[in-house]
Amino acid sequence: MADSKLSSDAAAAAADIHRNAFNAAFYELGLRWHWDGDIYQTLLCEADERARIRRYLEKHQSHLLKAYDAEFLTDAIQSAKARCYNTMTADGGRAGSYTNWAEIQKLEVGA
Repeated sequence: MADSKLSSDAAAAAADIHRNAFNAAFYELGLRWHWDGDIYQTLLCEADERARIRRYLEKHQSHLLKAYDAEFLTDAIQSAKARCYNTMTADGGRAGSYTNWAEIQKLEVGA
């Protein structure tokens, strides 16, 4: 039972790092988006990251799909996310090294 708890904790920590890397990518790209745990959890039903991004675009940012090609947006987000993830994990990053990108964006725009 302790082993299943450890593997569950490890999976949650890995998901947190990926989610935080997405939020860092959104920030880097100037997108005022933030995936909290609930949003990210709903996207995990998709098989891969591209499908998760696409689903989010279609459900929460569909207005952007009128001006931008979905593949272009997906590629830009996934590329930035990979860069952010690699940076975060290069030094053994853990979920505890979380940055609140939503709060940083609020401070920058004076909200």
